[in-house]
Order: sequence, then C-alpha cells, then structure tokens
Amino acid sequence: MTPISEQGKTRALIYAPIGRDAPVAASILKEAAIGSVVCPGLEVLASWLDESTTFAVVTEEAISNADLTPLALWIEKQPSWSDLPFIVLTHRGGGPERNPAAARLSEILRNVTFLERPFHATTFVSVAKTALKARGRQYEALGGLEALREGEERLQTALLAGNLGTWELDFQTNRLVTSDVFRAIFGRAGDQGLTYDDLVASIHPEDRQKVLMAVATTHATGRDLQLEYRTVWPDGSTHWADARARIVSDRLGNPSRLVGVCSDITGRKVAEAELVRLNETLEERVIKRTRELEQAHKTLLDEIRQREVAEEQLRQAQKMEAIGQLTGGVAHDFNNLLMAVLGNLDLLRKSVSTNPKAVRLVEGALQGAQRGAALTQRLLAFARRQDLRLEPTDLVALVGGLNDLLAKSVGNSVHITYEVPRALPAVLADANQIELALLNLVVNSRDAMADGGEIVVSLRQANITAGADDLGAGDYVVLAVSDTGLGMSAETLKRAIDPFFSTKELGKGTGLGLSMIHGLALQLKGALRMTSRPGKGTTAELWLPVTGAFKATETVSEEARTASSGTRARILVVDDDALIAMSTVDMLEDLGHEVYEANSGADALKFLESGKEIDLLITDYSMPHMTGAELAESALSMHPQLPILVATGYADLPAGSGIDLPRLGKPYTQAELASQIAKALVK
Repeated sequence: MTPISEQGKTRALIYAPIGRDAPVAASILKEAAIGSVVCPGLEVLASWLDESTTFAVVTEEAISNADLTPLALWIEKQPSWSDLPFIVLTHRGGGPERNPAAARLSEILRNVTFLERPFHATTFVSVAKTALKARGRQYEALGGLEALREGEERLQTALLAGNLGTWELDFQTNRLVTSDVFRAIFGRAGDQGLTYDDLVASIHPEDRQKVLMAVATTHATGRDLQLEYRTVWPDGSTHWADARARIVSDRLGNPSRLVGVCSDITGRKVAEAELVRLNETLEERVIKRTRELEQAHKTLLDEIRQREVAEEQLRQAQKMEAIGQLTGGVAHDFNNLLMAVLGNLDLLRKSVSTNPKAVRLVEGALQGAQRGAALTQRLLAFARRQDLRLEPTDLVALVGGLNDLLAKSVGNSVHITYEVPRALPAVLADANQIELALLNLVVNSRDAMADGGEIVVSLRQANITAGADDLGAGDYVVLAVSDTGLGMSAETLKRAIDPFFSTKELGKGTGLGLSMIHGLALQLKGALRMTSRPGKGTTAELWLPVTGAFKATETVSEEARTASSGTRARILVVDDDALIAMSTVDMLEDLGHEVYEANSGADALKFLESGKEIDLLITDYSMPHMTGAELAESALSMHPQLPILVATGYADLPAGSGIDLPRLGKPYTQAELASQIAKALVK
C-alpha cells in the first residue's frame, strides 16, 4: 500500500470492514470540507498513521475482535505533543458505560469518542470538527515546542559568543549540572565529569572559604551571587574565574537551585598582576609600561562593556520582538472584531435615521468602536504593523494646520511657541499618523508641567554623513517638541519607549504613546530620539528621511463616484469569519451590488469553477488552509482580468506571498468599501 504521506494532504483515516459505513462517513466529511481516505484494512490503517493524520474513524465491529497490537504500538510511540483522536462508530448501547469492550478500546485508543449508530450527519460532522480542532491545538503545541527549541539555540549561541559557561546547583542534593565551556574553565574536558565536591576542591585554598560563604549567603538571603576567585586545574596551574548566579525558588518560595554563568578572567588578572609587579620592581620603566598596560586594560574593559551592552541589547530585542508579535496579533484579531461592529453600526445608523434617540445611541456606539480602532492603530504602530498611507508630506504645512488644536490641548497655563522655517523638503509619511504623534508629544509635555510652563515645537533640516546606530546617512527633517517640565532620569529615559511604561498616575495614560511613535519612526525608516535631565525638561525629536517624490493627484475619484453610484457589480466575498463576511455582504447589498459569499478559499475556487461570472473578488488574507494571496493566484490563473481586493489589518502582506494586489485595510466603513470597489472596477 502507498503510505498516506505520499498520497497528498489527506487529513482523516476511515476503516469499516463491511457495509456502507466507510463510504457514508467519507461522503459526510467531504461535504463538510474535511479530507479523508478509506483504508482497506486495519493493518493498512496502522501503517498509514503519521503525524499529518488529524483523526481516525473506525467501526466497533472492525476492531472489537481484531489484533490491535500494531495500532497500540503506534499510539504508544506518539511524540509527547501528539494524542491522535479516534471516533468509534458503535451500535446503540455500545458506549463504555454499558459495554465492557468499549471500555477496553478506551484504554487502548486513549483519545476516543464513541458515536452510536444510526446518527445524524450533523452530529457526525460536529464530532469530526471537534476532533479536528483538538488535533489543531496539538499542532499548535508542536509549534510552541519548536519555538522554544529555537529560543534555546539562540541562547546557546549567545553564551558561546561570550565564552560563558553555564552551571546549576541543586541545594537539596548538591547535584551540579555544567556545560562544556564551564568544565573547560576549570581545566576539564567536555566529556569529563565535574561534581560539586570536585568543584569545591578545585578552588584555590585561599579563596575556598570565601566562595563557600558567598554561596551560603546567597542561599540564606536570596541575593545574587557575584564573585571572582582562583581555581587550580588538574595540571596544577592557577586560573581566575568570574561566577555570577541567581536563586531559583520552588512553588512554595523556598530556594531550590542556584543557576548562573561563569567566565575565565585569567587574562585580565594576569595583566593586573603584571602591572603591580612592574610598578614595584622597574620604577624607571613605570611610565612607559603603565601606559601600555593601561591601554591593554582599557581595551579589555571595553570588550567586557561591549559584551554586556550586546547581551543587554539582545535581551531587549528579544523582549520587544516577543511583545511586538503578541501585541500585533491581538490588535489584528481586535481589528476583525471592530470590522463586524463598525460595519453593522454603519448600516444600523441608516435604518434608524428617523429615530433621533436611536441615532444618538448608534452614534455613541460608533464613537466607542472608533476609539477602539484608534487604540488598535497604536498597538499596531508599536508592533510596526499599522496600515500606513505614505505620501510626500510637507511638515511645515502640517504643523501650521495644527496650531489651534495644539493650543486648545495644552490649556491656558502652558505657553506654546513655534520655531518653523518657511519651507522644508517633503518627507514620505502618513500625515494622519504624524499629526497623532505630534499631538501625543505635546500632551506628554503638558502633563510634565503641572504648574504650567513653555513648550517649543520646532522643525529643522539635518544631514547625517555617516550612518548612526539608529539612522542611515542622508538628509532628514527633524520634528522636535521641547518642554520646561520635570524631566526624566537616565534610567527612566531608557524605559520611556517600552510598551505600557508610564510615569503618569494610574488611569491617566496607556503607556503606548511613545512606543507607538517609536514604532512609527522605524516604519518610516527614521528614528525617535529623546534627551532629558531632571528639572531641566525633555526634548523629543522625530527624525524623518527627506524624499524626492511628489504627491500624486487623485485621478480616479470622478470615475470612482460614477462607478460606485451607477454600476451594479457581481461581487464574491471570501472570509472565514462568519461575522465579518455577514457584515461585508450586508454593506455591499446596501450599496446595490449582487453579492455571493464563500467561507474558505476552497469554496471560493469551487464557485469560480462553476462558471458563474463575477466582476470583483474581495478576500480576507489570513485564512486557514489557503491564504487570500494563494486564492488570488489561483483565481487569476482562471480569470486573468478579474479585479481582486485583499482585506487585511496588517500594513504589508508577508514576504514571499508572491502577489501584488490592492489592499482594503481593516476595519473599514461602508464608504471606504465603496471607494475601494469603485477604484478596482474602473482599472
């Protein structure tokens, strides 16, 4: 027989020895868009099982008296993340509560669901989808394990780059676990054992008591361990080690383990000792040799500092990347929720236009949803995923247009002045996002001056001839906001752009403002630079690269208005989220279009293959099994001239999607939907 992995992407296995159970089950699963294959025998079923199998369907009579040894062996050898679901079709009264044989099957198959025959197709599909979802969560667990393994590999790479040895001491058993680098620091080969007693014995006699007391103090107080001491290698040579460790407590809060790293600092100690010896014995060469050794010492210290900075930057980058991915994912899902809310409220507002009270309630709900959309944009800005509409922007005109709004925002106790030249080169940016960023910076400055003060908003052009850490070489326009407020300490300034970090009182700030501006600057290939001193105020500078492009004029607006108002289009909407699909269909029908709906890429392709003609395809990008880009590629292969819109909450389609299509940013209103449809239909 051909292994299942060689037959394609079949998901479920079905086995029934006689009758029509197997074909019927396969047919029902096919109607539910669940792939399956019928196995000709129990041995074939066992041989076809692999990690790509999502669940198996067998009849009670097929396995009640059969040799289940091969099947049981496969189940026993599953990896830790896997627990394959089985669906056993029994006769009435065949469940484990009334059938001892069913109880035996439960012990062998482990993850088993009994379904009595006869059953309704809906019931069978529900059980199958439950098994499919359970298997999907197992695949997600596998992905998490792989991500954890990759993280461990990155950590090991960083430790090797820093030549750091790792060690772990169990306080209860004195069991010592060490890495190869750690054992090398104590003169041991990688395959040579090193117990805690061996470690203590290898410490120089003059330093041994100091080390033991430091370990005992750390165990008693919970303070971090950090000390330097001498070691004696098996060959009798003396070396220096720098050990650092931290207490790990058990669930009850009691110290359980001491986990840390160790490095060889013999070179530095030798250099220091040599410096002392030369100072004592060769006075006439003190000046020359001291300079040389000071240079060597400085170089060594610089390397240590650079390593510490690199390690801190690595930890910070990993933290920011993890938080950014989590934040971006949550914001993207929240965009989908807002899509359904805003779309339905938009339509509801039209339906209750003659009822003032209902209109007021709907308008309030819309304002709340729009605030949620604004918060989502901040989250996406921090994650660098917000949908930016980039165009050449005149910051001089932008700042001038905000004068009244900024003056009202700071109040009477704060005086705001402007230092803006008459003209500056344009920058490639999203004007709305820059306005929000400027307003955010001004409000932050206002909040830092409880008793009033002065804010200066300025613009200037700057040039960087050599690439800096955060900026490349080139011309920039710098938008700066300075205040005379309380200022920040160096430690607070370092954390200022961290997400959810705020110095304001509880409830008066989200902690996302500066992180949003930082994410926006990076997306625009610029930077956010901040300087501050306690009592001297704060200056925030948004550096944006100059562009030579010219602002494009709108050429399709008249055609779009004509198309949207006079054309009844046939539109296919594809979205796996039923709420979003329903909302979009309602908005399109309200616009007068003829709308067809599909809830997956596979359903959409079936519709296109049916021969029905459509004028436009609107598809969600993020869908299971087949993404919007993959669907668009297949659709264009059948209908090369078919206009397609991809709806997504992300700024850009992922790298490698292989297709360039116009995007419809989520959440969108009916007016935005109509505008994008009109543009697509006139091209």
